[in-house]
Amino acid sequence: MEALVWLLIPLTAALGVGVWAWYVSRPHPIDVWTDVDRYDRLRASLGRGVDVGKSQAP
Repeated sequence: MEALVWLLIPLTAALGVGVWAWYVSRPHPIDVWTDVDRYDRLRASLGRGVDVGKSQAP
């Protein structure tokens, strides 16, 4: 019976790999406009940080 319990470990690992492979192989929707908006917000916030630093310099 102990040998059967030890066989559950590779079985569980194989099932996990199978689920992971299935998930990775699925086509995921790409929302380009959300990514562009997020990049623009990040760039604007980083740009404000640089401007504030420049205005405080002597």
